[in-house]
Amino acid sequence: MTKAIVNKIIYNSFIDGPGSRIAVFLQGCNMKCLYCHNPETQSLCKDCGACVNTCPNNALEKVNGKIQYNSRHCFNCDMCIKNCPNYASAKCTELEAEELYKIILEYSDFINGITISGGECTIQYEFIIELFRMLKEDTKLSTFIDTNGYVDSKIFYRLCQVTDGFMFDLKTLDAERHVSLTGLDNGLIITNMREASQLGLLYEVRTVIIEDFTQEKKAIIKIADFIKQLNEYTIFKLIPFRPYGVRTYLANYPPTDLKTYKNLYNEAFKILGDRAKEAVI
Repeated sequence: MTKAIVNKIIYNSFIDGPGSRIAVFLQGCNMKCLYCHNPETQSLCKDCGACVNTCPNNALEKVNGKIQYNSRHCFNCDMCIKNCPNYASAKCTELEAEELYKIILEYSDFINGITISGGECTIQYEFIIELFRMLKEDTKLSTFIDTNGYVDSKIFYRLCQVTDGFMFDLKTLDAERHVSLTGLDNGLIITNMREASQLGLLYEVRTVIIEDFTQEKKAIIKIADFIKQLNEYTIFKLIPFRPYGVRTYLANYPPTDLKTYKNLYNEAFKILGDRAKEAVI
């Protein structure tokens, strides 16, 4: 059985795809976004031990060179995460696809589907494929993938065969700014978005509004026009920037103000109509 490193599981989410869903966040990411709100999902724990002494309730200890986590002692103060120098979490769990499948079945009468997110979940694509195949064979639950889109095209095509939809976190269409924000080019992402669109799988595109990067009318118009040219069904959601959790210099950037956000949303609405969606502010 294929295993994956799971950061956390939310058992009843209404923002991670259509309907009520279980959202599973896998550990590890191939981007280092300057505005990452969950930097503890970027890397795997290196067992350095920096988190142990920061835990006020002795939920962490180092045994034989490895960090051991005791969930019964943890009350989720997140001091370990805040003090991790490696952008990781010692509170992750390794699960086999079948183990997660059984967990999902326990809640299957109360949800519409499952969404795999991250970090960047497609790094652990074999796990997703195995899990989703089991769900397709035995349940009527819908399967969604929340991704930054930076995944090899051949792997992406395999994922397309087992999922009902993708939610793309599109930082910007400007190539230079994309590299500045993430460290990676956006060409592959755009290619995968086109592929998902052609297959009827591009459920949603999200863009965070950030001063100096995407907080410009022309940037939002460019993305809205791009989505309109792709198809007639994809949702475009604008997300206001909030510095919570951010650990780069963008932690000192101001939150997106309501007036600016409304103006940018209105520009997207002019192009996409009801397919442009506001985030809860």
